[in-house]
Amino acid sequence: MSDVRVIIQRDSDQEERVVTTGTTAAELFAGQRSIIAARVAGELKDLAYEVQDGETVEGVEISSEDGLDILRHSTAHVMAQAVQELFPEAKLGIGPPVKDGFYYDFDVEKPFHPDDLKAIEKKMQEIQKRGQRFSRRVVTDDAAREELADEPYKLELIGLKGSASHDDGADVEVGAGELTIYDNLDAKTGELCWKDLCRGPHLPSTRNIPAFKLMRNAAAYWRGSEKNPMLQRIYGTAWPTKDELKAHLEFLAEAEKRDHRKLGSELDLFSIPEQIGSGLAVFHPKGGIVRRVMEDYSRRRHEEEGYEFVYTPHATKGKLFETSGHLDWYADGMYPPMQLDEGVDYYLKPMNCPMHNLIFDARGRSYRELPLRLFEFGTVYRYEKSGVVHGLTRARGFTQDDAHIYCTREQMAEELDKTLTFVLNLLRDYGLTDFYLELSTKDPEKFVGTDEAWEEATETLRQVAEKQNLKLVADPGGAAFYGPKISVQAKDAIGRTWQMSTIQLDFNLPERFGLEYTAADGTKTRPVMIHRALFGSIERFFAVLLEHYAGAFPAWLAPVQAVGIPVGDAHVQYLEEFAAEARRKGLRVDVDSSSDRMQKKIRTHQKQKVPFMIIVGDEDMHGGTVSFRYRDGSQENGIPRDQALAKLVDVVERRVQV
Repeated sequence: MSDVRVIIQRDSDQEERVVTTGTTAAELFAGQRSIIAARVAGELKDLAYEVQDGETVEGVEISSEDGLDILRHSTAHVMAQAVQELFPEAKLGIGPPVKDGFYYDFDVEKPFHPDDLKAIEKKMQEIQKRGQRFSRRVVTDDAAREELADEPYKLELIGLKGSASHDDGADVEVGAGELTIYDNLDAKTGELCWKDLCRGPHLPSTRNIPAFKLMRNAAAYWRGSEKNPMLQRIYGTAWPTKDELKAHLEFLAEAEKRDHRKLGSELDLFSIPEQIGSGLAVFHPKGGIVRRVMEDYSRRRHEEEGYEFVYTPHATKGKLFETSGHLDWYADGMYPPMQLDEGVDYYLKPMNCPMHNLIFDARGRSYRELPLRLFEFGTVYRYEKSGVVHGLTRARGFTQDDAHIYCTREQMAEELDKTLTFVLNLLRDYGLTDFYLELSTKDPEKFVGTDEAWEEATETLRQVAEKQNLKLVADPGGAAFYGPKISVQAKDAIGRTWQMSTIQLDFNLPERFGLEYTAADGTKTRPVMIHRALFGSIERFFAVLLEHYAGAFPAWLAPVQAVGIPVGDAHVQYLEEFAAEARRKGLRVDVDSSSDRMQKKIRTHQKQKVPFMIIVGDEDMHGGTVSFRYRDGSQENGIPRDQALAKLVDVVERRVQV
């Protein structure tokens, strides 16, 4: 046996070790139970991989990002094995890891029932306890086709080798190199229990799966295309410990309680009528109040920052989007054209920027006018596939608080700095405080303009972002076709991250539209354009705030800020006078004069998450006072009317939560 020299990488430390030929990665990390795979020359390998002379080998922890993917993909294999043991006629689709879990698609005669999922999960537990070994086997294309002759979807994937997509999960099955099948082998006899086409790597054994749970099933088109057969998809989750699984399930339960679609119905804020269409919402009176307050405050702050308001139509001739480049790069996200004016194509607008460019270009501009900040609450329409439409957070029609700033090259950095600071401060005003920034750079396959312009724009944005002293994360290739962008990523009350505001620096659309201003020396000069959406979409921001506050908006945003609850009928008039005085001060105060008993009224308005309940009985009425009842059930009695009104006004003006 000859010696093999390997380097074991642990964080920044390296250890050189001499081992015998045939030594596996598992032997290098013997006794380290949290290591479930290895990384060799940047590639993930099973622990059964035999190390070669001169290689650098790094252990992959189960709790790392790669480790979680391996755990979850291995669990997906166990689920598929369980399904085929219980439903032998089931044909296998794809089973990739996804955020916080995994799924697997199956072609079965009828959809899975919740009882089926219970049976599948029980069977998975049996397989897990058997400790079957995951064993990698290299096969030729022809051999794979012969072995998997009864699996039509796998046969299709074999033909994709080298061109499989990450978007539909096909790349977990076949890559650009050799084709492999993973066998599940009996721990004692080595007998084949099940197999699947897969790139790997996998856990050493099913016993290495610590905790999992099946979540739900849904219908899904094969490889995401509506032209393909409809399959049944089962979603599951897997974690390194039972405690982490429990915490995740508790998080999901809390997220479900906060689901904006559920709260929107319970609080009578908005709906998405089937008669109108998927992704197209209507706001009810209470939701309309919240939205109007959000918009009014934003308008006021924009006026203070020197923005000018514009309005543009919902549709335009297609020629405009040819000029902007959207028909070249964004056509899939646009609604089909309408044939008007003797065959001229008109489109619903997916963006406001081309129209703002026309406003800039409507007359000659001087350097003295710059920076020119144009702002619009502009409704846009984007054709999202039905499978990704989700309430207000992924809609087909929505309103952007869209601004486009035209400035000189010399003003560019300062204007970007002011814009990002303004954006962050305004988000803080709405109650979001935990941020990081993401810098999206050029997609080498999808861009207009020169490399030099992109490099200058990207570096300028980087410097602006770093001045905020927030974490800056790279998003390679994530920019729009016309320029790099900074995205503000905000965490909500339960730790979920939402992309909020975006700021894009654009040298290219001014060029495409031929925009010019007259410089101080009289020459015609091209402006720089900054695209900026603060909410992104008002509907989506509404949904984020609704979930962030779990429906309990701070008083300044709440549709009803206070409701008067009389102890008896004799106290209604007193409360009506109090409410009228409050409304004169700009407060939204109602009085519940219904025939319900007082305790039922309190329960009703607690469910509606009203910030203040103003309770009045004989003692309050005779003493010129009121009693406050808060959302948490606590109460403050005997507050003089003028002090009570002043407190309500103060809480609203300071935008604090109660």
